[in-house]
Amino acid sequence: MQKCLSRFFLLIFFLGAFLALSPLKNYFKAVFNFHSPQLILVLGGDVDREHVGARLAMELGLPLVVSGGSNPEHASWLIESSGINPDSATLDYRAKDTLTNFTSLVDDFLDQGVDHALLITSEDHLSRAMAVGWVVAGSRGIHLTGISVPCVPLCKRESLQKKFFDLSRSWFWVGTGKDIKALAQNRWPKIFNDF
Repeated sequence: MQKCLSRFFLLIFFLGAFLALSPLKNYFKAVFNFHSPQLILVLGGDVDREHVGARLAMELGLPLVVSGGSNPEHASWLIESSGINPDSATLDYRAKDTLTNFTSLVDDFLDQGVDHALLITSEDHLSRAMAVGWVVAGSRGIHLTGISVPCVPLCKRESLQKKFFDLSRSWFWVGTGKDIKALAQNRWPKIFNDF
C-alpha cells in the first residue's frame, strides 16, 4: 500500500511539474481561475453590446473596455450618460475583427494584472468570440466569462468555416505573434476574402 501511495504522489509531482513548466501552463491558469472579474470587455459591432457593457460596468463598479465599438462620439456620450467615471472607460479602435479585438488588448490586460474579464458580445457571435478569446487570452493566463446580448431578429448564423478560420488564426497568432489572414487572403482570395 505504501509503495502504491508513493508512486501516486510521485506521479502527481511529475504531472504538476510538467504543467508548471509546459507551454500550456497559462491555459491551466486561465481555466482554473476562480477570481472575480476585474474588467468588462465589450466587442464592438452592435451598440446594444455597449449599452449592456456600460450598465454592467456601473452596476459592478468595474472598468469598461470597448474594442472596435461605435463611433467615438456615441461611445463617449454613452459613458457620460451612464454615469461611468470616464477614467475607468477605455475606447480602443485598433481592432478590425474578432481576433484583433483580443490581440490588440491582451498584453495590455496582462500588464495591468487582469486575469479575469467579462466578455460581452451578441448571442450569435459569442461562441466564436469565446473560442478565439480562450486561445488568445488563455495564452496569457486570462480567464473569460461570456455574456451574450440578444440580437433577435437581426441574428446571423456564423459559418463553421469562419469559426475554424478564426480559431486557426488564433493558434497561429499565439505561436508566431502574426496574423495569417492577410497571407491567406493574398494567396487564396476566392476562398478567404469573405473571412
